[in-house]
Amino acid sequence: MVKKEELAFIRSRLDFWDKLSEREAGFLESNISAVSYKKDYNLHSAGSQCQGVLLIRSGGLRVYILSEDGREVTLYRVSPGEVCVFSASCILSHITFDVHIDAEQDTEAYLIHISAFSRLSDENVYVENFAYKNAVERFSDVMWAMEQILFMSFDKRLAIFLSDEMAKTNSSSLYITQEQIARYIGSAREVVSRMLKVFKAEGIIEQTRGAICIIDKDKLRELTK
Repeated sequence: MVKKEELAFIRSRLDFWDKLSEREAGFLESNISAVSYKKDYNLHSAGSQCQGVLLIRSGGLRVYILSEDGREVTLYRVSPGEVCVFSASCILSHITFDVHIDAEQDTEAYLIHISAFSRLSDENVYVENFAYKNAVERFSDVMWAMEQILFMSFDKRLAIFLSDEMAKTNSSSLYITQEQIARYIGSAREVVSRMLKVFKAEGIIEQTRGAICIIDKDKLRELTK
């Protein structure tokens, strides 16, 4: 059970909370735990048990699928203040594919235990709607990821990723490896390496070990169009 001072944050991110009865709210409070995961920890994979719904306090998660040859395709990422319902995919009966979830960095979160969330979903339509609404919104992210892989040139995909990372970190210096980029955009490290060399030759970026610096944002922005 979480501390009382943590409940304000949790309530602010669960829009069904005000629709709970006093009994339901008390039951939910008693079934939320603070959890933490080390960077790169795999907290959900094919065949693993449903844990429950996760609300991220700090850090972040990466949700991805794995091809038969071991290639990772990132579907979306979960940031602080956001909820991950795919860690409770066993209660979403229409989800028939397996996803993997890793901690992108050291992560602190709140876990709503699966048995409690499942019971509340059966009893309260607002809780059920919350789960499906969140899943539908994430499927938009999934479709965007698939659209990029299937229909966009690689230079555009890489430019979009770098632009998104700049916006996310509010910095033109990105501390990320080629291997990480490959996992995020569903490609091979060698392909990422070649395209980064092209970007460097065109004066868009500079590279150092483990970091990429965007030096011409306008050129990068043009590639995303």
